[in-house]
Amino acid sequence: MSAPRVQPARRIAYRVLRAVEQDDAYANLLLPALLAEARLAPADAALATELTYGTLRRRGFYDRVISLVVDRPLARMDPEVLDALRLGVHQLLETRVAPHAAVGESVALVASAGKGSARGFANGVLRTIARSTPEQWRARALEGLEGDARRAMETAHPEWVVAAFRDALSAEGNRDLDALLAADNLPPAVSLVALPGLAEAAEVGEPGGVSPLAARSAGGDPAENPVVASGRARVQDEGSQLAALALSRARAVLPGERWLDMCAGPGGKAALLAAEAAGGGASLIANELIPARAGLVRSALAVFDPAPPVLEGDATRFAGEPASFDRILLDAPCTGLGALRRRPEARWRKTPDDLPGLTRVQAALLDAAIAALKPGGILAYVTCSPHPAETRQIVAAARERHPEVEPVDTPAVLAAVATRDLELPPESHAQLWPHRHGTDAMFIQLLAKVAT
Repeated sequence: MSAPRVQPARRIAYRVLRAVEQDDAYANLLLPALLAEARLAPADAALATELTYGTLRRRGFYDRVISLVVDRPLARMDPEVLDALRLGVHQLLETRVAPHAAVGESVALVASAGKGSARGFANGVLRTIARSTPEQWRARALEGLEGDARRAMETAHPEWVVAAFRDALSAEGNRDLDALLAADNLPPAVSLVALPGLAEAAEVGEPGGVSPLAARSAGGDPAENPVVASGRARVQDEGSQLAALALSRARAVLPGERWLDMCAGPGGKAALLAAEAAGGGASLIANELIPARAGLVRSALAVFDPAPPVLEGDATRFAGEPASFDRILLDAPCTGLGALRRRPEARWRKTPDDLPGLTRVQAALLDAAIAALKPGGILAYVTCSPHPAETRQIVAAARERHPEVEPVDTPAVLAAVATRDLELPPESHAQLWPHRHGTDAMFIQLLAKVAT
């Protein structure tokens, strides 16, 4: 018996959901590859994108709705069936897809995944959900919840993430938590960066928001932009652009400087730093621990002649090369909570139990970076997370261990770089926010090593 036919956009969305759940895949990397392979019409590609990101983004809320209908714990449900139900619930509660299509295609996905015996179960669950309005399901899902528990369910964030965001905002004296959570659930604009010396932002698209090198994609697949296809421009969030530019433009570049990108994968910041270094007569070395990501870095740097070298290995080894580099970027591995708009699955992938291991890695990498930095050199500690344990606390502890480093007024550096006033609080670091700056929630702290 042949597998049931499923509309291509839904089939691709389902494949991404399964890969995220089963293989820890990254939706923002896998989905474009599947879309390019399928060569869907623009409308179908847009539908696949909305179904994928929308379902991943609000998964926690959809699980709550499903749990109100089924008579078993979701953990005991076949994961192939659960992902099909999540996709169906998203269509029923958040899109204009006709209910019969949302139900029928989701049930067909169950069968196509080899779970034909569960077709009746899936059909019954989705038909039950379809009989009530989205507003009614929202009320049922929130019933009995208060405070952050209610806010977390309503905005589809884990409660521990809500608490971490609250702490990070409170440290700045702000209370706009709801605005941040809402921004996390909006699809971000596609930002492009024109690599200096290779392209101008005006060639790439409309002007960006805060980065002088940024352009906004006009729509469609950015890879079809000829400047992007040539490698002279790249897709890159403007917060990431500012993080690299804070390091490269903190002061004038002197010919002969040696720069290091310690954790360079997938290569966006490395490409921008390589362009900035080349323009000032400096040189860049990129390093990446994971071989597959190192390959992505090499691809990103292939546009340069000669291409900067890409090393593979644990970046803490640079502690064994003391006083070797004039500028170092440490874009440290982190929870990724600052990029939930473009990586919606990250909110469900990490737990508070991941923090101790990550902070140990962050501290060890920062120690190595400080050791490898020349006296008089400058270091950028960057995370795509606003969590206080990964940001200001890491920096404060490192400064206690290393009195030879001093903070640089990072907001002042960014004020000279950004195209508009970022209205950053008077701290030595800079914390960017999606709801204020239109960027990922990047943390940037510049540190200088005292010359002796």
